[in-house]
Amino acid sequence: MRNMEITKEYIKRYLLLIVGLFIIAVGTALSTKARLGTTPISSIPLVLSLGLPWSMGEITIVLQMVFVAFQIVILRREYQLFQLLQLVVGVLFGYFTDFALHFISGIQINSYFVQWLVCIVSIFVIALGVFLEVKANVVMLAGEGLVKAISQKTHKDFGKTKVCFDIALIIISVIASACMFHKLNGVREGTIASALLVGRIVSYYDKRLN
Repeated sequence: MRNMEITKEYIKRYLLLIVGLFIIAVGTALSTKARLGTTPISSIPLVLSLGLPWSMGEITIVLQMVFVAFQIVILRREYQLFQLLQLVVGVLFGYFTDFALHFISGIQINSYFVQWLVCIVSIFVIALGVFLEVKANVVMLAGEGLVKAISQKTHKDFGKTKVCFDIALIIISVIASACMFHKLNGVREGTIASALLVGRIVSYYDKRLN
């Protein structure tokens, strides 16, 4: 009986995780549609997808694999094998992202005001998905897993490490955009807004939602 209850609990947690991932993907697709930039973690896939013959979701999956590899290199013997489930989570998130992008492909945005409106909505949607991902408390996306690994090895605060990690992702995206297009493409004011607001809104959801 006890084992059955534990199994049900984990089924609920993983379902919550999957719902959270899908909501993050929808928010990411909305931010991409707004053309004001997306979250730091998705900025590299967005920039590369604009210049390469691969979809944003496909590049996201590759990037998640790279993040897992970095975790293994950083933690070595401390790396827990069950964290390899992050690869499954990354693949799901990549496919969800492509599905969401395809689903909203018909939406037309013709004014800067509407761009910002969609961008703000996307930030709240992404924050809700991240909140659910955290509440599931099973396996997180590999990006957050890498931040946790760096924080663990350097004995630095997770939040501060996350800020530095996001800044690094934005810088890489800017460099990639400059090299590929000789201008900023895919990294704009919405990227900064997302970096500043998503974490705060997640904290708000944490206080308001049970």
